[in-house]
Amino acid sequence: MARFKVPSVPSSEITPESVYLRRRQFIKAAGLLAAPALGTFSASLSAAVTTGGKPLEYRPAEQGRPAFSTDEDRAPFDDVASYCNFYEFGTGKGDPARYAHEMSVDPWSIDVEGEVARPGKLYLEDLYKRYPLEERVYRLRCVEAWSMVVPWVGFPLAALLDDFEPTSKARYVAFETLHRPAEMRGTRSFTSTIDWPYREGLRIDEAMHPLTIMAVGMYGKTLPNQNGAPVRLVVPWKYGFKSIKSVVRIRLSEQQPQTSWQMTNPREYGFYSNVNPQVDHPRWSQQYERRLPSTLLQPNRIKTRMFNGYEEQVADLYAGMDLRKYY
Repeated sequence: MARFKVPSVPSSEITPESVYLRRRQFIKAAGLLAAPALGTFSASLSAAVTTGGKPLEYRPAEQGRPAFSTDEDRAPFDDVASYCNFYEFGTGKGDPARYAHEMSVDPWSIDVEGEVARPGKLYLEDLYKRYPLEERVYRLRCVEAWSMVVPWVGFPLAALLDDFEPTSKARYVAFETLHRPAEMRGTRSFTSTIDWPYREGLRIDEAMHPLTIMAVGMYGKTLPNQNGAPVRLVVPWKYGFKSIKSVVRIRLSEQQPQTSWQMTNPREYGFYSNVNPQVDHPRWSQQYERRLPSTLLQPNRIKTRMFNGYEEQVADLYAGMDLRKYY
């Protein structure tokens, strides 16, 4: 399949970074930035926010494939790059943008192992050679009740898994994030309750679903470090923490893998972690979300949709399951 050059996106769809940075500086000076459901939205403009590296060649989002795109307003790049969860660099929303530049992402490789006929290693350059890239404009809903719409650039996870030939015993797919304490200051914290490296997992049918992608870029450029460079998972119908960043290992298994938040706090975080507004988090409601960008004058508070709006595409994966029990 031929690759396409990066499309020229109209400014009406994505605000230019420089313009939006000036706007954010004005708003911050005026003290008008809103507080999301938890804490104050204080993305630091002095943080080391990067644009990612080189532009990517990819197929633009197709209007005829609504599941893979949305006409909802895309979040400005600065919001996505400066308001992040990446606990390897700290628990504050601005910490990843401040410190993730300390992580080296070249060279990079992913080990694929477990219940596969052809275990092996994929290098970053292999990903670009093997898998044609395409844009997917997905909603991202975080468990803390904030959300955004992001134009990811990536390829279906199913294409990668197929190359390693899963065996008949492969029922689950486990993922691990890079663990390099010298470059990831959050993993050196004595107060951290996470058993590093960070781990996540999916059922094999979830992993093979067409919506599930491995992203190598966003907004037409390679991923910034704070957003999971150089390659991350994106599962749009689940809460954001399921979309594990900076992946270095994929393991297929017969048994359900342990995941980091499930190990850390099983009362609050289950294995499935599907977006379900009918099931409240033990400490807050999931019925509403604050779509970024959001200000005090324009809070942009919207109702949360089942499976983050992807119910038509994924509900059949959970037919007959009690989604309150399997949260």
